[in-house]
Amino acid sequence: MLIDVHAHFYHDRTPRADWRERNASRLRAGERIGVTIHVASVLGTWGRTSPVYFPSPPDLQYGNDALLALQRAHPDRMRGYVTVNPNYIAHALGEIDRCRAAGMIGIKLAASRRAHDPLLDPICELARERGLPVLHHVWQHRRRDWPGQEASDALELCALAERHPNVHFILAHIGGGGDWQHSLAALRVGGGTRNVLLDLSGSGADGGMLEGCVEAVGVERLLWGSDLTMDTAWAKLRYLTHLLRGPEVEQVRWKNAARIFPRGAFPSD
Repeated sequence: MLIDVHAHFYHDRTPRADWRERNASRLRAGERIGVTIHVASVLGTWGRTSPVYFPSPPDLQYGNDALLALQRAHPDRMRGYVTVNPNYIAHALGEIDRCRAAGMIGIKLAASRRAHDPLLDPICELARERGLPVLHHVWQHRRRDWPGQEASDALELCALAERHPNVHFILAHIGGGGDWQHSLAALRVGGGTRNVLLDLSGSGADGGMLEGCVEAVGVERLLWGSDLTMDTAWAKLRYLTHLLRGPEVEQVRWKNAARIFPRGAFPSD
């Protein structure tokens, strides 16, 4: 088993004219790497008709519907996160229940609101009630504000996790750029944040990164994923086989994911 906990797909209203080819190439690459299940999200229209990180309710619903269609087309290979914008809280809560009923298994929060904002609390409470993990977009040490997004870093995600100790949070793409050591330090000192797991995805593959992740949070809080670049994800997977013992590699490959997602979400769960 190999579960990619951080995958992305496109649809006909996104800016890419080659969206079909990109979706197909991700699935082909997954076959070559050995991915059993891609757990994916779609960020609305990826900025085409509403901002990438502040997607409108119609764009969110269209993207979630497109992902549900992909999930139906590939039921043995795909699962979905319902993407929501907490600035539209009533829509977000309704969309979570709608998409959960249709088979989605997690919640995706991008950079629509800072992670420690109280506006996220109703979403996290619903996540607890439904038993859904929350994948949260994170900048590895945000040093300033960036236009077009409410970017969060690990400190803010940890503050949210401490308020919701019975929800599993996935800190997105530790290799996604920025000072990943800052994120590891925040998790290392945060005694109340054992419900935060690290997603190893992102194009960064720095020396010492994986060793640092293991040292900071332990093997039981690491999840394998790719984000947009599957080649670097594959490289990290290969490295993990040298860094860890067999049973530990299996934890990162799929067992940790099977533990935090709803029971029955994956073939051997």
